[in-house]
Amino acid sequence: MPDAASPTDGLARPIDFSAAYGAGHRRAAVLGGGGVVFVAWLTAYLAELARRGVDVQQADLVVGTSAGSVLASVVAGGHLDRFEKMIGFAATRPALIHKLAPSSGLHDSQLRGLELFTAATDAEPATIRAIGAAALAARTPPVNLLPTGVFALTQRRTWPSTRMVVSGVDTYTGERLASDRDSGVPLLRAVAASSSVPGLFAPQPLHDRRVMDGGVSGTGLNADLAAGASRVLLLPLMNDVPAPRMTIRPGAAELEVAGLRDAGSAVELRCSGITDLATLMDPAQVPIALTMGREQGATDAASLRDFWTG
Repeated sequence: MPDAASPTDGLARPIDFSAAYGAGHRRAAVLGGGGVVFVAWLTAYLAELARRGVDVQQADLVVGTSAGSVLASVVAGGHLDRFEKMIGFAATRPALIHKLAPSSGLHDSQLRGLELFTAATDAEPATIRAIGAAALAARTPPVNLLPTGVFALTQRRTWPSTRMVVSGVDTYTGERLASDRDSGVPLLRAVAASSSVPGLFAPQPLHDRRVMDGGVSGTGLNADLAAGASRVLLLPLMNDVPAPRMTIRPGAAELEVAGLRDAGSAVELRCSGITDLATLMDPAQVPIALTMGREQGATDAASLRDFWTG
């Protein structure tokens, strides 16, 4: 009889660089998490790269976590230009962003879940399951709010033809999950689950699971899902955290780079200049992030062109 704690739906995928989940792919983009502010930065950064000859939409594998899962659906679907216009429009209407992703006026139960996540110094199974329990107990907005918001921004309901993988975490078992178009999970649910910050949003139903933000797994990138691809572009919020927090330890990004290289992938890592983790859901920071993303895209394009197009 199957273990009741471990569903047999095929979504669970242990973090393992030696598994070479990305083998057979030529170019992979791995897009990390960081709230609505990082959505804006990624959008502007990727759009500026594309204007300068580094079109990440050419990737044949796109891995997304949290904010990165939203951009993954856009990049894999080839709709970056349209999405950039949509985010530019939303940037001038902070009330709209707050409606889609409310982050103030939180209930005590929401604050508990958010605090457990942000203060977590390790990614041990017990820690992740405790965060999951708090996420389930929190008095969050309705479960359909986030999928509805994702659709409002992306205008996409179906998985793109390009290979796209979205991370998540089972609130009960603590397992890292991976959804794609063969998983039987609707795209909007998968992206919403990957973006369901504990406490802020309701965990999403994926098959018989309740699933929260993919970043709770102990990595804001889940880069092992691209291991084995010929070349991998990593885009985390930041290169390092100064102290353990949000289940991530200092040096985590460099360890993922090393894991990818050990798996035979050529790797380039670029990160934003965003350092204030307390403002990642602040609509007022979105216009600033757009400017930062465009400026950094202009700076980085020359150094990435040969790597991406060669």
